[in-house]
Amino acid sequence: MDITALLNVMPGAVAEGLIWGIMGIGVYITYKILDIADLSVDGTMGLGGAVCIMMLLSGKPMWLSMLVATLAGMLAGLATGLFHTAMGIPAILAGIITQFGLWTINLRVLDGKANVAISSRNYKLMVSSGNLKGVPFYRNTIFVVAICVVLIIGILYWFFGTERGSAMRATGCNPNMSRAQGINTNVNKVLGLMISNGIVAFASALLSQYKSSVDVNQGRGAIVIGLAAVVIGGAIFDKLFKNFALKLLAVVFGGIIYYAVMRVVLWLKVDADLLKLLQALIVAVFLAVPYWKKKFFAKPVKKGAESNA
Repeated sequence: MDITALLNVMPGAVAEGLIWGIMGIGVYITYKILDIADLSVDGTMGLGGAVCIMMLLSGKPMWLSMLVATLAGMLAGLATGLFHTAMGIPAILAGIITQFGLWTINLRVLDGKANVAISSRNYKLMVSSGNLKGVPFYRNTIFVVAICVVLIIGILYWFFGTERGSAMRATGCNPNMSRAQGINTNVNKVLGLMISNGIVAFASALLSQYKSSVDVNQGRGAIVIGLAAVVIGGAIFDKLFKNFALKLLAVVFGGIIYYAVMRVVLWLKVDADLLKLLQALIVAVFLAVPYWKKKFFAKPVKKGAESNA
């Protein structure tokens, strides 16, 4: 097998891994901080790209297209949050309902088309798969997305250090104690879902520009990739990265590792029909790693120490 071919596709794996790493940060907020399994991200991962691409095609500036795409994702998070808090629907079902409804909304945004393409030659895109080699560094897709990662992590690090951010973390850690302390946990859940889905929609807008197209089914299975980034990053860097900002960075590294592994799998000529199964198995294995560590590699507690405790 030609190792050169593998090395040639690795910049693309890094770029796409970075974009999905941003999506993974959104999943991290609900999965790790709020302790909510939010499945609405599968719909939001199509919504952000659809809004951004359609606005760019209509002649709107890049900054406005990205902003509206992010706000659209936040509205999707608001819907999930209200289904859960105001209507008493379990969080996982609320996410499924939102995801289901977003398919129709995404189709309407795309003007009834299942797929819409945009040319990087005719439109000034923020990122593109063609901007990986032979372009100034400030236009390189990896550099641009890396800057986005740094800004997002910086903003989240600041926010979760504020009183509202601390209350949100407390809500996910112990909702009963938070309510006893006078914290409105419902508001924090809704706000957390909005922030999460806004970040996911932002990543979706980047991904659609990178691929020069958006598909109504673009977000199908996105939650698996987002969880893969969170789980892989945590399994590999958890003991090294203790700071909150570094934990978010670990998620991004998890996304890069995930896509690098998938590129290697394709390079090994594995049947493309098996990719979804392999994705599921990769996530399952990394989810099992913490459990295996505790069960098979944890140091046994001495009886004397146990009795003294």
